[in-house]
Amino acid sequence: MEKIFVTGAAGFIGSSLVDRLLANGKTVVGWDNFSTGQIRFLDGALKHPNFKLIEGDNLDLPALTRAMTGADTVFHLGANADVRFGLEHPRKDLEQNTIATFNVLEAMRANNIKRIAFSSTGSVYGEAEVIPTPETAPFPVQTSLYASSKLCGEGMIASYCEGYKFEGYVFRFVSILGERYTHGHVFDFYRQLLEHPDRLKVLGDGTQRKSYLYVQDCVSAMLHVIGLGTAKKAPHGVQIYNLGTNEYVQVNDSIGYISKGLGLKPTLEYTGGSRGWVGDNPFIFLDTQKIRATGWNTTLTIEQGIVRTLQWLQQNQWVYETRSLK
Repeated sequence: MEKIFVTGAAGFIGSSLVDRLLANGKTVVGWDNFSTGQIRFLDGALKHPNFKLIEGDNLDLPALTRAMTGADTVFHLGANADVRFGLEHPRKDLEQNTIATFNVLEAMRANNIKRIAFSSTGSVYGEAEVIPTPETAPFPVQTSLYASSKLCGEGMIASYCEGYKFEGYVFRFVSILGERYTHGHVFDFYRQLLEHPDRLKVLGDGTQRKSYLYVQDCVSAMLHVIGLGTAKKAPHGVQIYNLGTNEYVQVNDSIGYISKGLGLKPTLEYTGGSRGWVGDNPFIFLDTQKIRATGWNTTLTIEQGIVRTLQWLQQNQWVYETRSLK
């Protein structure tokens, strides 16, 4: 039975992946330091005989190497995903994204594990000049420490695929939505509206154009292409895929979906400008023709994903308390 090692296993995407892997008959070892992950997301997995949870940090290379023993594939999802406040703690992106990815690769090398899937980001394209943005787009100046650290991780993975004959899958996500969502604009807007339903503060001018993807569609995409083994025949042993929907919405559109779902008509208070924060890309829309050509497709539209996310948050308001404690 194939054994899969998942970093960030208690996170939003990681725990969703763990459940799918177990349902597919895999043995799974979950690894998480619980800096942002939630043990409750693993309630189902912890009851499964083929799941083992190990609490540990990607910066602890000896422990990571021991935990990874016997694995066949690594899904490296553990990371700092705090783009907005990256400038307040710049070392965090270096340590939790770049150095952590190096440690994952070294632990794999020590255990002779050759296959890795990596959660990167569409933010590596910076403020792209080509829209929709394909995987082959030229890289502009980086605008966030988060994107820079992820790009470093991508580069190391490619180098290990070339030098040590790894099989690498790099997934550049747009923002992910859905059940177990604990970080992002729907989370922030709903929290505001719980506190004051009559008004909503919006960073920027609300015209920023964004693309989003439902978490189960994201997981399906990763499992689909790895199952096809596309990197085995790729130049240098690595494949890069954009993951997203074939549409985008304005932030104002998203506010409309959320307000309608809550039955509210808040007054909108804009901070102004085309960017909500340093590193905020005012237009993110990825070209996903490459992965769609493999037979994968989305199941939810952006609006459906936003509504489903909101409904989950309404039913699971405990995440606001637990997130505030970290």
